[in-house]
Amino acid sequence: MPETIDICPIDELPPGGMRLATHDGLEIGVFNCAGEVLAIEDRCSHDDGPLVEGELDQETCSVECPRHGSRFDLHTGRPLTLPAYQPVDTFPVSVEEGIIRVEVD
Repeated sequence: MPETIDICPIDELPPGGMRLATHDGLEIGVFNCAGEVLAIEDRCSHDDGPLVEGELDQETCSVECPRHGSRFDLHTGRPLTLPAYQPVDTFPVSVEEGIIRVEVD
């Protein structure tokens, strides 16, 4: 059964906000994209760049890797631009009693 980890209260992650969470050595970027909270593996599949340090585009719900500019879809983990071509993992997110929670394997 998947484990659920608490990230933070929803009011601490406003639209446009990003936060890094770690769990058993896994780094997860948690993003508030125009009110929708999404979680993605915090590494670019091209060069392991930290996606949570990149630029969030709230119109497309994507994040750009700060190293080489690959953009990733936060819903699917798929790269939208080169040089990355492999997707990264995404994680189910819920907000329960005002707390953002991420489901991890």
